[in-house]
Amino acid sequence: MDSEKVIKRDNEYVLHTYARNPIVLEKGHGLYAEGPEGQKYLDFTSGIGVNSLGYCDMTWAEAVSGQAHKLQHTSNLYYTAPCGKLAKKLCKRTGQSRVFFGNSGAEANEGAIKAARKYSFDKYGADRYNVITLVNSFHGRTIATLTATGQGVFHNYFGPFNEGFQYVKAGDIDALTEMVDRHTCAVMLELVQGEGGVVALDPEYVQAVRALCDEKDLVLIVDEVQTGVGRTGTFLCCEHYNLQPDVVTLAKGLGGGLPIGAVLMNEKVAAGMGPGSHGSTFGGNPVVCAGANVVVDRMDASFLANVNERAVQLRTGLEKLPRVRSLSGIGLMVGIEFLEGIKAADVLAACREKGLLVLTAKTRLRLLPPLTLTAHDVEMALEILGSVLAEMDPSKTEEQA
Repeated sequence: MDSEKVIKRDNEYVLHTYARNPIVLEKGHGLYAEGPEGQKYLDFTSGIGVNSLGYCDMTWAEAVSGQAHKLQHTSNLYYTAPCGKLAKKLCKRTGQSRVFFGNSGAEANEGAIKAARKYSFDKYGADRYNVITLVNSFHGRTIATLTATGQGVFHNYFGPFNEGFQYVKAGDIDALTEMVDRHTCAVMLELVQGEGGVVALDPEYVQAVRALCDEKDLVLIVDEVQTGVGRTGTFLCCEHYNLQPDVVTLAKGLGGGLPIGAVLMNEKVAAGMGPGSHGSTFGGNPVVCAGANVVVDRMDASFLANVNERAVQLRTGLEKLPRVRSLSGIGLMVGIEFLEGIKAADVLAACREKGLLVLTAKTRLRLLPPLTLTAHDVEMALEILGSVLAEMDPSKTEEQA
């Protein structure tokens, strides 16, 4: 495989809705990806939070391969063991009652919205359908989840949008309370706004939202597509907030690299979702679920302890780097704000040239490393990022001159 040929073919035939980095990745192991000509990259993106166990984890790969050799797909007209096993593990782990499986975070959020509206319709009638989400939120790119997303920049070009969504500023419980009326059925939020700049919500505000939902019998949906499955040092980010939502959505890291979405819901909401109320041809696919079972099994106390230790190591190191103004996020979901004059996109490009892959979120640099990272991996990333920032530091340039 030749990088130039791959990029040329891609540019000719693939719809470019992404601004791709100008590199080709051919294979990977652990935290490292390799290009066709031997380029090696320390990956602190994990496929935007997907490769929770890194590249090609042996146990995960064997589970996926073994299932593919037995049964790759049946549809949801029949039972398969991997699907049921995963559902049981997720319910036991989260305290929820039922799971619906789909293929992505957007699809999971669509299912959550439908389940909330179905609960409200059954109990209160057709006039109670509004879902309130937060300004600066991101919930997906389908028309419904795009409408749910509280960022105007994502709404350009694609109207008209679905009815039934309202937006309120995060942290303002009075504004949220005032917005709730007889048409409101649910509140939907991310505990850490990932695409919105890696911004964590205030715990007191979150508890106030839970209390408001209890008082008004609103369905509380928590979008853990990016924060869930160990990313913040607990299996769900909800655990940091001592929060039990009515519905929680998962995707990204759950599959370990294969597409999956999950809508977990309590008995109150699940009761209304009977046969015909929702569907997904590929949902609960046995090969994908076989891999996801490995991921969930790996998330024991020792594994999460390492996530938290590496998060402390990484954040402590980042705070010491030049040109870093502040850090945001929780656990291994890290946002880095730089001093004026340093652009996250420029840092990303310079890191790539030195063999470190990172992400951006608005004006911040974003780090989402695989959860299997070691102390050495963290030190290597800090060394590269530190050298990049030092070279961008005007004071360093003046000293050298």
